[in-house]
Amino acid sequence: MQAEVRIERYADQGRCVAHIDGRVVFVRFALPGELLRIELDEPHDRDDRFWTGEVVEVLEPSPDRVAPAWPLAGPLAMGGGVGGADLVHVSLPGQIRWKAITVSEQMSRLGHVDVAVPVERIAGDEELGGLHWRTRIEMIVDDNGRPSMRRRGTHHRVAIDTMPLASKTLLRIADQEHIWDGGFEPGSQIRLSVPEPRGEQPVPDDYAVLVDGELRSGSQLLTEQVPVNGTMFTYQVDAGGFWQMHRGAPIALTSHVIGLVNKQLQGKPAPVIWDLYSGSGLFTLPLATLTGERTHMFSVEGAAVAVKNAQRNLRAMGLTNVDARTGDVFRTLNHVPANLAKPDVVVLDPPRAGAKAKVCRQIAASGASNVVYIACDPTSLARDTATLIAEGYQLQDIRAFDIYPMTHHVETVALFTR
Repeated sequence: MQAEVRIERYADQGRCVAHIDGRVVFVRFALPGELLRIELDEPHDRDDRFWTGEVVEVLEPSPDRVAPAWPLAGPLAMGGGVGGADLVHVSLPGQIRWKAITVSEQMSRLGHVDVAVPVERIAGDEELGGLHWRTRIEMIVDDNGRPSMRRRGTHHRVAIDTMPLASKTLLRIADQEHIWDGGFEPGSQIRLSVPEPRGEQPVPDDYAVLVDGELRSGSQLLTEQVPVNGTMFTYQVDAGGFWQMHRGAPIALTSHVIGLVNKQLQGKPAPVIWDLYSGSGLFTLPLATLTGERTHMFSVEGAAVAVKNAQRNLRAMGLTNVDARTGDVFRTLNHVPANLAKPDVVVLDPPRAGAKAKVCRQIAASGASNVVYIACDPTSLARDTATLIAEGYQLQDIRAFDIYPMTHHVETVALFTR
């Protein structure tokens, strides 16, 4: 079923809102103000509170609309449908506006804080047209043994011979390893992890091709290098584990977080810092090194492999001032050593679901004066903001980083103080 609709406003998940006979319709590949012909998803005849649909024809375009830089990720009706870039139809300035508005709206609706949220573009992204930023990609193998992506709403796999969002370094490795030539087992999962080279000396074989989780070529342990305030931090991370995928995200985020923390510490010589959901130590190493003269830290991460790597990274720098624990954050915070139980600053970078109320209340109960919250989902951040405010904190600073160009995702860093 097709319908003509006027798009009203931004919504979640890269969609916009329209109405048909009073019913809400969430529309993919739309922009506010546009007049569109859309195809409703099946089934559309149910008595649901809302329907979903996708543009098939643009009758009156927004000034922010552009031709998709990656047509295969665009609307189904225009030859796309593979996903992975739900804002591919939006200009780069339009993407920044979209994200600024949606983060601000979530903070107002769920966090009960009215605030304008600036969104910072990562260096080099504008010159690259919002492409070539991913240092990790995943694909599924089609029936002919070729790398592919699933077309939305179907089981059809579309063979691909490049990935425009992948970094240029990753694409060079893909060519070197003949990834696009195929020859894989149908149905298997391919993952490429390729750190962005930064140091003066290139790290040999610093890439990984994983097939169904098994290393096919390269190295299982990868080396990531992140310069922060003139110091180069070196991390060893698992090829199949989590790492900020934008080539510039680790630098932008750590530099900003360290700046916020040091401003709040005001030169305190022996601060106590918690780093929660700490991964392989992206924030842990700079926090342990670039804050107080005698900083003491307590870090918690649920993934055992990540903690093992973090401990290795700390040893490599000769850092003995971090108590790095493996475990669920909520349970682990019930057993903090006495000398680390009263943090001056808590830094947390939780998964998409957020820290949730019980962890926020534990942070408040610790007496921490400052909380730096790094969020990949503004909805979760907004909910946790409401909890922190109820516990006596104020939102002191907030800034978003566009580390996921061409998608609706955005990373937000918020500072809360008591």
